[in-house]
Amino acid sequence: MAQAKTQFGYRRHPDQDRPGPNPAEHAVVVVGAGPVGLSLAIDLAQRGQRVVLLDDADRIGEGSRAICFSKRSLEYWDRLGVGDRMVEKGVVWSVGRIFHGESQLYQFNLLPEDGHKRPAFINLQQYYAEAYLVDRITDLPGIDLRWRNKVTALEQRNDSVVLTIETPEGAYRLSTQYVIACDGARSSLRQMVGAEFAGQVFEDQFLIADVKMTAEFPTERWFWFDPPFHGGRSALLHRQPDDVWRIDLQLSRDADPVFEKKPENVRQRIARMLGHDKFEFEWISLYKFQCRRMDRFLHGRVIFAGDSAHQVSPFGARGANSGLEDAENLSWKLDRVLRGSSPASLLESYHVERSLAADENIRESTRSTDFMAPNTDQEARLRKAVLSLAKETEFGKRMVNGGRLSVPCSYDSPLSSPDAEAWRGGPRPGCSMLDAPIEARAGEQSYLTDMFRNEGTDFALLSFSNGAAVEAPDGVKDIRIGGAGGLADSAGLAAKRYDAEPGSAYLLRPDGYVAARFRHPTPGSIAAALSRAEGLN
Repeated sequence: MAQAKTQFGYRRHPDQDRPGPNPAEHAVVVVGAGPVGLSLAIDLAQRGQRVVLLDDADRIGEGSRAICFSKRSLEYWDRLGVGDRMVEKGVVWSVGRIFHGESQLYQFNLLPEDGHKRPAFINLQQYYAEAYLVDRITDLPGIDLRWRNKVTALEQRNDSVVLTIETPEGAYRLSTQYVIACDGARSSLRQMVGAEFAGQVFEDQFLIADVKMTAEFPTERWFWFDPPFHGGRSALLHRQPDDVWRIDLQLSRDADPVFEKKPENVRQRIARMLGHDKFEFEWISLYKFQCRRMDRFLHGRVIFAGDSAHQVSPFGARGANSGLEDAENLSWKLDRVLRGSSPASLLESYHVERSLAADENIRESTRSTDFMAPNTDQEARLRKAVLSLAKETEFGKRMVNGGRLSVPCSYDSPLSSPDAEAWRGGPRPGCSMLDAPIEARAGEQSYLTDMFRNEGTDFALLSFSNGAAVEAPDGVKDIRIGGAGGLADSAGLAAKRYDAEPGSAYLLRPDGYVAARFRHPTPGSIAAALSRAEGLN
């Protein structure tokens, strides 16, 4: 398996030699060096925070695991300085096909229009993503990454959390203002705070096999209902880098996991699918769907993100991508709280927004699961009818659910200011910003997401000038399209996507979400919206 450096040595830290009863003090400790924890640590460090990042292993995880990373995740990784590397290695795709038996029902394109820097999705093995994030961390002196440091206990105090950490050389303690738990679906920190998951565990089993082979399949997502090679079940095929292909096969509920995971038995199934056995196994796993989440993502000064806070089925690529959205949502808020720029109550909006997102992802994931693996005779009859309709009608195609793909969630948020004027389109408050091609006056081509990234990590005012655009408040970055010295919207896509008229403006949060928008902005209306988005009123 083509992985770069995957194992890291344990190193003793001076905190372990601290004399006396008082542990070393740190502002933030992130637990778990997966994609979510690594990204969150980088984000905080780029904002000037010093972060201790703990992981109980000493290596990057084995197996592809998460492979589909969304446009939104790539735009976030651009801001963290790793987007180019991810896309260069990843397999870019936007087209998917849905089959029933041997016949194609329909195909879809997740990003049919031009004028976006990043594609709808890339496929990239998780071990590559983690390796690139670890490499980025080595460039940031503000992150102290400690391998083979396992949190075994925590004690919450009024103004801090004290962690007990086990290492190969014994235990030591740390004190921190906030702990971010990114330690996965089996989170030990979740158990330490006494929190449980609520939701549904599905009994249907699915086999994952990553196989290395040379194949002529196009770079698309292919999903089958009742394929001829796997009758009565579903199947999925995805291409990854290095001539590795992800294959998911639905199994019966009573299938024996030990028997099904044996390579010789998996080989027979894959050979029936491909019509040959000229492939090698990279990874084999068996899983059941789980659609669950914590009731609260905040437990005092312990904050949960990613799989430690919520779980969904892998169909739809909602797991890792929603975890990365957690990280970008939390980082700017925690940074402001640590600096004293916003009250600690701002963190409550993290729970409000991301728990709504978790509910949306769980709802969509559950619907996909119920359609792909019906639990009742009624659900089975519904699926049969929908698949029959999809062969002949457009509305039937829209009802087919082979895993609705991840998109940015929209927030009904206390940080958003409602529209005061009429809009025909554009991202409303609580929605993610949209990309569009723009150019500097010198003719240099760029994208709106790049300008947002280049403007820093704070709030930004995106304005469409009519020659007398309102000035951005102090501390808010100014991104101006049109007018003297502004950016050019030569293709007209920025104005179209933002439903912009001369004088329109959008207030963008540090995570690229719309906090407010104005047809006729004034210093007072912008200041009020900014104060609300900062959690100050």
